[in-house]
Amino acid sequence: MNLKTKAFLYQLMSFGVLFIIGRLALEKFSGLTGYWLPITAFVVATILAPQFQAVRTPNGEKLFMKWLFLKGVREIK
Repeated sequence: MNLKTKAFLYQLMSFGVLFIIGRLALEKFSGLTGYWLPITAFVVATILAPQFQAVRTPNGEKLFMKWLFLKGVREIK
């Protein structure tokens, strides 16, 4: 599998998990209703989800991750 595809899938999965958790938490603990509930969960998940990127380096293609809760950029593969 291509590293760009892996980066996309990792980012999609992390966003999806955070979106579902955020939506359920907002539904239970806030008074939001209607369209505000998924819109707020979308914004929260977008901010909190880690960012993955495949980069071509002199040593080959590598996968990197940047996250709000970690300092700097981490090499995945």
